[in-house]
Amino acid sequence: MSENAVLENAVSENAVPENKISETAAAPPPPPPVEDKGESLLRRHIANYFESVSATIGLVVLVTIVAAAFLSPWIAPQNPYDLAAISIMDNMLKPGEQLDSGLVAVLGTDEQGRDMVSAILYGLRVSLIVGASSVLIAAIIGASAGVLAAYAGGRIESFVMRIVDLQLSFPAILVALILLAVFGRGVDKVILALVIVQWAYYARTVRGSALVEKRREYIEAGRCLALPNSRLVFRHLLPNCLPPLIVVATVQIANAIALESTLSFLGVGVPVTEPSLGMLIANGYRYLLSGNYWISTFPGVALVIVIVAINLVGDRLRDVLNPRLSR
Repeated sequence: MSENAVLENAVSENAVPENKISETAAAPPPPPPVEDKGESLLRRHIANYFESVSATIGLVVLVTIVAAAFLSPWIAPQNPYDLAAISIMDNMLKPGEQLDSGLVAVLGTDEQGRDMVSAILYGLRVSLIVGASSVLIAAIIGASAGVLAAYAGGRIESFVMRIVDLQLSFPAILVALILLAVFGRGVDKVILALVIVQWAYYARTVRGSALVEKRREYIEAGRCLALPNSRLVFRHLLPNCLPPLIVVATVQIANAIALESTLSFLGVGVPVTEPSLGMLIANGYRYLLSGNYWISTFPGVALVIVIVAINLVGDRLRDVLNPRLSR
């Protein structure tokens, strides 16, 4: 057999049939899995947050307190503001003593015979509602004013920022006291006063972020596409300014609760029918040195725990949303 015949036989033996070649060529490689960038970023933020033990403990404590406060009508031993459920004969009972109804007052009772556990749970609910509501409204107003000032620039920006500077030049407690002296007492009045006091913080924070973001390429692209200014501001510019706003809002909730408690302690905050932690502390303050420490001490401890837990969560959110601060 010649060499050419041998080579032809070898090629024919190693050759791949045409149908196999066509099947191999027709089958494209499987596409790589598509990963949702938004979901991946959220998972990374959550994982980074729970790397801190103190922040995790703070979040667990905060969630527990919020749940207990808003479930207080169902889990509190008594309704401390139902006159039929309390007895004046149970006043000033020490922690662990038993009421006439058979209920054990774990944290004692106050001068009106109210169970302190129940009073603290109801007071927590009022304080959290006032703090969260005022922060939410103030954040909406301040963020809108800040992003509009940064986007418009010129005289509008100067006018808005001069008002912000004027607002921040006065102590918050002084402004709140003056406003409540004019408005009067009430939960809605306290929320309004806190909104007026706090909106400037959000306006300055969002304005600083918006000045950086409005130089980005996506804003220029939106202008080239002739998008309406309202869409550019509220659909593109403002969402990219949310991370610092979330951090400031979280910390300001603690500040709002502390300020509301201070106002209630001074007697110009929430009414007696809707007492917060500050009013509970004020009610027991005059008995503090007479041996009945629990009336004022336990609400004060609850207030400190809430503020510390919120601050732990806010500090960790700042580190997670702005990783450069942790370097």
